[in-house]
Amino acid sequence: MLAETICSAVSAAGLGIAAITAYRRRFLAAARIAAYSLVPVGLVMTGAVEWAVGTAFSPTAWVGFGLLGGAWLLFMTTRAVERRRAGGTRKERKAAAAAAGRDTVEPAASRPSLGRSAPASEAPEAARPKASPADDFSDIEAILKKHGI
Repeated sequence: MLAETICSAVSAAGLGIAAITAYRRRFLAAARIAAYSLVPVGLVMTGAVEWAVGTAFSPTAWVGFGLLGGAWLLFMTTRAVERRRAGGTRKERKAAAAAAGRDTVEPAASRPSLGRSAPASEAPEAARPKASPADDFSDIEAILKKHGI
């Protein structure tokens, strides 16, 4: 009974504030305030407040919430243990994945050549091979293959 009275008082106060806001010609804000202030009365009329009060003061409900919390705690503990057994901490797994992924595209791409080559500015324009449009996409294809796409 007390909860219903409090919800009704909150709704009445909200409707009063909405009326003052509408008087100041802020109709959109007034409509929004009126909508929020009607929610507590709607909850009282549907019985949701009575159910919430009955649940809050019910020992059976509190035992049920305790059991749900215990089940969640067991679930999270077993997940943590499985992760530790699967291969160390998250940081170690990330480092291992990064190390494995370095050589997957082209292992010799970043190694320097054994012979001495002329800088690009000294090479004549005709000596440079012309890249075809298909060669431009080879890097993209390699990346897509690396990710399994």
